Formats: sequence, C-alpha cells, structure tokens
Amino acid sequence: MYYNHYLYPIEHQQHRTLAWHETLELHELVAFSSIGLMKLKKAIGKIQCPTLKNIYSQSICELEVNIKELLQFYPLTPRDEGDMRDMDKVFYAGDLLAFSKAAVRNYAVAITETATPKLRKVLAKQLRLAIKCHARIYQYMYERGYYPSYNLEKLLNNDINLANKALSM
Repeated sequence: MYYNHYLYPIEHQQHRTLAWHETLELHELVAFSSIGLMKLKKAIGKIQCPTLKNIYSQSICELEVNIKELLQFYPLTPRDEGDMRDMDKVFYAGDLLAFSKAAVRNYAVAITETATPKLRKVLAKQLRLAIKCHARIYQYMYERGYYPSYNLEKLLNNDINLANKALSM
C-alpha cells in the first residue's frame, strides 16, 4: 500500500489523480533516475575493482526498485500511450540536459559562497555559459519531441518509455 506525504493511504484520498506539482516532481525523479540507471548499466562492465563493481551492482538494483515503485504512480497521471523513437539520442540528450541543469545550480550556489570578487566574476561568466548550454540542449530535445514540456501527457509517456528502456537493459 502506498501513502501520500500526510501518511494517508492513496486509495483513501479524495482525489483519484496526482496533483500537478507532485506529477512534475515524479517526472523529474523518473527521468533523472532512468538516465542514471542507463549510465550505470553501460559502465559496470568496464569496472575492474570488485568492490566498486559491487557498489555499482547494488546501486543498479536500488535504482531499478525505485523506478518500478515510482512507475506505479503513473496511472494516477494524465497520459497517452505511445512510442518513443531514437532512444539513444534521448538518453544522451537527457544526460546532457541533467548535467547542464545541475551545473547551473552548482554555479549559482558557488557564487553565493564566494567572497573573492575575481572568482565571483569567473563563476558568473561560467554560470551564463551553463545557462546557454542548458538552453541549447533543451531546444534540441524540445524540437525533436524528446522533451515535450508543454504537453504533460507526452512528457509522462516519454518518462515511462525511458524508464522501461533503462529497466530492460
């Protein structure tokens, strides 16, 4: 049985769908986790150290469980069934999108911790470049339908396809 943040069982909630804000958070978690899972699965065969390989293996298992648990909430979101083409392009583009989003956040935080004006100036310049990188990769994904950010049904369907691809690897 699943519980919401108030610890009420989901089936006893008044509404039978997720709220918009939690649907969008669900999307972010599933997309991020799916790309992470794909990266781990692509890398594990290259790892020689048995201890590190074991850590990767455990992380893969944990991510698979997390994704499967989160996918169970997708029937509570508005979505349409469909196919996603070019899964490798989606993976690499999504990975760069996640990286650029994290870079923007990291630079913004670093700037707030910087006391040296010269360093602050460099970080601000690099933040602007990170924002431009994010805009470029977002536009690439949006134009190709890989990130249909204005169509929640397609966005959530893309999440399911990407998660299933990651789980099946």
